[in-house]
Amino acid sequence: MSLINERQDFSDIADTFLLHGSMQSPAFLDGRLCASLALHDLSAEGWLEVVCQNLGVEQPRDEPSAERLLGWRRQTVEALSASEMNYEPLLPDDLFSLGERAQGLKDWTLGFLEVIEDAGDAPRKAWSEPLREAVDDLKGLAAIDTDLDDDPENENDLFALTEHARMAAMMLYTEQHPGQPQVEKVDDPESYTKH
Repeated sequence: MSLINERQDFSDIADTFLLHGSMQSPAFLDGRLCASLALHDLSAEGWLEVVCQNLGVEQPRDEPSAERLLGWRRQTVEALSASEMNYEPLLPDDLFSLGERAQGLKDWTLGFLEVIEDAGDAPRKAWSEPLREAVDDLKGLAAIDTDLDDDPENENDLFALTEHARMAAMMLYTEQHPGQPQVEKVDDPESYTKH
């Protein structure tokens, strides 16, 4: 069975990382992926290179792993460029503790900001004021306390912070790709529905 049209989630990618001997969270690389697609139109080959470098391997260990990693990039591009604005950062889901989910958001934010900082001030000069503010606000997210009790108030706060990161990511992509709500065609829109 092909993984091409399967929706990748945090656990799928984390399992693929484990196959390559890495315990790192995919959230950091997802933040990097999102910002890299917005600022540099990161190619599929470039993405595989970045992932392999982070995993400390020369290439994916097998074809299903390569397909899964490429599917991750593809679904991110499609979600960022879709007119439905349905991009979701690749973060730990409800099966994880609130602290683990907060750590995932922190990791995602650090990855996202790293790419933005590496790009320097040039792209930033063309940004709208709301985008500059949204990205500046993410710096506070990168410093959040991840030692959270599982209670409804913390859950709501984390949801709001995740929503802010999601909106900042979509704003960055949209401003860097004006007039292109659909950058790449979706092979099978049914397989990318939000769950």
